[in-house]
Amino acid sequence: MRAEPEEAHRWLEQMLGDWQVCTSGPDNQPDGSGPWSEHVRSLQGLWIVCEGQGTMPGGSFGETLMTLGYNPETKRYVGTWVGSMLTQMWVYDGELDADGRSLSLYCEGPDFEDPGKTARYRDIITLIDQSRRLLTAQVQAPDGSWKEMMTAEYVRRD
Repeated sequence: MRAEPEEAHRWLEQMLGDWQVCTSGPDNQPDGSGPWSEHVRSLQGLWIVCEGQGTMPGGSFGETLMTLGYNPETKRYVGTWVGSMLTQMWVYDGELDADGRSLSLYCEGPDFEDPGKTARYRDIITLIDQSRRLLTAQVQAPDGSWKEMMTAEYVRRD
C-alpha cells in the first residue's frame, strides 16, 4: 500500500530548497544568534524534512530538525520539531489559515517562565512569496491571547 500526495501535501513543497535564516526577538531586534541555514527536502511528496544549523545566542552551535506532513483522515497538518539545545520533542497539530498562505502549528511543551508547568505554543509559517517565508513562534498567555517569542525570516538561496 502506498499513500499518494494530496493538494495539502503539495502546499508543503513550497518550502523545499535551501534557505538563509535571520532571527529576531519579540521586539524585532536581532536575538544575538549568528548565521543560520536550512535545507528542506521531501520524502516522496508526503513529508518534508527541514534540517537547520547555525550559531545560537551566546555563540554555541545548534541544529534543528522539523518534519511536516498532512493526515488526510483528520484533515490536519502534523509534525515534529527537535533541536540540539533542548530535550523536548515538540509534536505539532495544525491547519492552514483561511488565506492559504499561513500554516498554524500547535503544540504543548515546558513553560519557560514557570518551571514544572506546561504551556501551549503556536508556530506560524507564512509564505510571503516563492523566495521568502516567516516563522513566528508564540506562547499562549493565561487570558488565551498569543504572545510573540521569536520571528525568523527565511530567504531562498537556490
